Amino acid sequence: MKIYTRTGDKGTTSLVGGTRVAKDDLRLQAYGTVDELNSWLGLVMASASPILPEYDMTLLVWIQNKLFDLGSELATEPDSKWRPREISADDVAVLEQAIDRVTASLPQHNRFILPGGTAASAQAQIARTVARRAERQMVTLTAHAPVAEPAMRFVNRLSDYLFTLARQLNVLAGVPEVYWDQEAKAPEA
Repeated sequence: MKIYTRTGDKGTTSLVGGTRVAKDDLRLQAYGTVDELNSWLGLVMASASPILPEYDMTLLVWIQNKLFDLGSELATEPDSKWRPREISADDVAVLEQAIDRVTASLPQHNRFILPGGTAASAQAQIARTVARRAERQMVTLTAHAPVAEPAMRFVNRLSDYLFTLARQLNVLAGVPEVYWDQEAKAPEA
């Protein structure tokens, strides 16, 4: 089977349901960003595998599967005969439990943290910002097409989880967090 179809060579693609739309359509922007986020999670997992507990790696694989569900949900027209598995309130609850579990193991702080530390932590921070972009694009999409509330909440919670994951990765590696310093001075030449 060939990987290419040539049907998108003129800048259009099909939604689930058959409607052809431009490749810069709001739906494609949203689910394309979800796909990008999924790829970033793959990189986080590859970088974090030496230090991240098995439970957390399994959770990340679950999240990747949920992101495929979300992408399918965003790519499916409301009147399509095929219905994707939709993100549920239970899925959101799994993320909330994960955030609470990880947060309980982290040092408390009341300052802004600069992205960085380990490579895996920095990659988790990038994934967090991609999740925020996906959320913004989903909000934009809601003016033109329905987006289920659990899907919106899932992406919002996912960005929070990725922030806690980034912190967890630095703690597990023994790398101190760097806090935002409003008085930071440039190095002298």
